[in-house]
Amino acid sequence: MAFLISFFYLACVVYVLGEQQSEVSVYSENITRILDRLLDGYDNRLRPGFGGPVTEVKTDIYVTSFGPVSDVEMEYTMDVFFRQTWVDERLKFDGSIEILRINNVMVSKIWTPDTFFRNGKKSIAHNMTTPNKLFRIMQNGTVLYTMRLTINAECPMRLMNFPMDGHACPLKFGSYAYPRSEIIYTWKKGPMHSVEVPPESSSLLQYDLIGQTVTSEILKSNTGITTVLTMTTLSISARHSLPKVSYATAMDWFIAVCFAFVFSALIEFAAVNYFTNLETQKAMTKKARAAALEAETAAADGEIVSQQSDSSCNVKKRINSVVSRGDPLEENDIPYALPQPQFLQQGSAIPSNPNAITGTSKIDKYARIFFPLSFGAFNLVYWVVYLSKDTMEMDFHTSHS
Repeated sequence: MAFLISFFYLACVVYVLGEQQSEVSVYSENITRILDRLLDGYDNRLRPGFGGPVTEVKTDIYVTSFGPVSDVEMEYTMDVFFRQTWVDERLKFDGSIEILRINNVMVSKIWTPDTFFRNGKKSIAHNMTTPNKLFRIMQNGTVLYTMRLTINAECPMRLMNFPMDGHACPLKFGSYAYPRSEIIYTWKKGPMHSVEVPPESSSLLQYDLIGQTVTSEILKSNTGITTVLTMTTLSISARHSLPKVSYATAMDWFIAVCFAFVFSALIEFAAVNYFTNLETQKAMTKKARAAALEAETAAADGEIVSQQSDSSCNVKKRINSVVSRGDPLEENDIPYALPQPQFLQQGSAIPSNPNAITGTSKIDKYARIFFPLSFGAFNLVYWVVYLSKDTMEMDFHTSHS
């Protein structure tokens, strides 16, 4: 009895497996017959409805990653799933199967749109490990064709407000060979929902992706010297990291004004140093004359004798007699050495000699007030002007003009 039950169970299993294999075989044979019938007499050189109505290609885009954006090259990179849908009456079929899910081998055997990106510089269709293409055919002849692409496209930039600028980077595509009278492109889900950018795909280092717009169209002192050199180097390095444009950007204006302030401070330092030295020399000369006059007065009241050595004898000389004759004083006739003029140390407006002139120059007093106030006023005007500009709107109109 147990043997009969086991035999009956095995027979049922074999029957079920046989039925499944036969169903799979029939299913495969049906798909093969459908594909053979679709391709029988099919000419992939002719567009759907050739000689008749316009072929409408509906598109939508799913952005998997966006960026980087290059200011120097004025371009951007994005990785997308580019979907195209159209109706080909020649691919209609009947049967229990509603959708034919086939691989990319079938793509080369039927007609597909010759879509290209008008502002694309370099686009890559991913082929690892096989071509990343999805192909579907519905019973009513609707064809879905999806590709994974990495697109490097041109982005016209107007850098007048750099680095506080915004740009509208377009992605323009269309048919390469067919005119609008034969093929037109439309958005499958409407202008608001045909381009999908997930939040995790819109993270950029130098820019914030604030949204997308979908449109259709027919064919933006030592210290002072060191600071000047630093500003010059900063300006040159900033220019190297920017595209070669013929106009001044917001950063150029800011660096130029900063350079002007630093250079003005250097000129102010030189002027203060020059006039302070000049006043010090005048004071030293005046003091030397006063000392000489005191010496002459003292010699007139008494007799000052100086002994000078000679090879033969000692000579006594009256200085007052020399003065009384009205002869000019010689350098060796002055009994006291005149104080030498005091010069300022380079880089300081304060004399090294404590007996020299001290105090703050009037130029320094005015400069301490004028420079901070003027630089503060410049920053106030600069940031108010540039932050109040709608750079995105200006760039959008510029790119479409």
